[in-house]
Amino acid sequence: MASHDRLTLDGVLAGFDEHLRRTRGVCAGTRRNYARFVRMFLQRVFAGGPVDVAKIHPRDVVEFVVNLTGCYRPRTVELAASSLRSVFRFLRTEGLRDDRLEDAVPMVPHRPTGLVRHLDPERFEQLIASLDSSSPRGLRDRAIILCMARLALRASEVVQLRLEDVDWRNATVRVRARKTGHGALLPLPGEVGAALAGYLQHARPDTRARQVFVLHWLRVGAPISSSIVGRAVDNALRRAGIEAPMRGANLLRHSLATDLLDRGASMREIADLFGHSSLATTRIYASVDVAALREVALPWPQVTS
Repeated sequence: MASHDRLTLDGVLAGFDEHLRRTRGVCAGTRRNYARFVRMFLQRVFAGGPVDVAKIHPRDVVEFVVNLTGCYRPRTVELAASSLRSVFRFLRTEGLRDDRLEDAVPMVPHRPTGLVRHLDPERFEQLIASLDSSSPRGLRDRAIILCMARLALRASEVVQLRLEDVDWRNATVRVRARKTGHGALLPLPGEVGAALAGYLQHARPDTRARQVFVLHWLRVGAPISSSIVGRAVDNALRRAGIEAPMRGANLLRHSLATDLLDRGASMREIADLFGHSSLATTRIYASVDVAALREVALPWPQVTS
């Protein structure tokens, strides 16, 4: 990084991107999102002029986040807040600030109830039991849903799954890149393996594509997109007659997490399976475990005169 008096906006962003890539192993998509909001913030504070990070005031941080809440959804504002916390830690690491400016970033309320939207275990298994296997597309969508419901794959990870990523001999599945920027090697449960084998042997169109899941109607044999994954979940919910609190691929990950918590899995185990870089991301799932929260809750202190 350059010294204080020679910093430019592009220089700060380039150094920040390199830090995220080399030191933290953050994937390209997340780095682009972070850079977008950091650029917005620095442009607002310095009005396009030279960047003097020592002059950033906590008031600038709070005003920026507050202004975003009137323009974006809570999840997007939450991403912007994470971007600022990350760049402020980077500035301290580089010796450009010696305070903890990240503590000035306001917390962003995400959901009024604080509870994850998920299916209870009974309806979760009802959905799995109702999956269609009577048609080629049904076999494909069944395998897609089981990859998310049993392996906690994101929609993007399902889309990117390739034939060579499934190791049948050792019963493992390789996830090439997660949001953390690193890959993962996951065990292949028999139920998921059987669904994948059934699709590959009896339903997948002849194609040169190496992606496991491909299109069956228009552009037959081309790799699917994330929208196909979400559509598969929506169709399965309608087929099962389930009114879900949310739709799309994340419903299955949330439902799996709460089910694992109920079965006694630890936060660390769930974080590893889900590809979370921080336990803070995983802790959101604990809010649905009311019984466990009662056990760990501290007694309310008595007021004494």
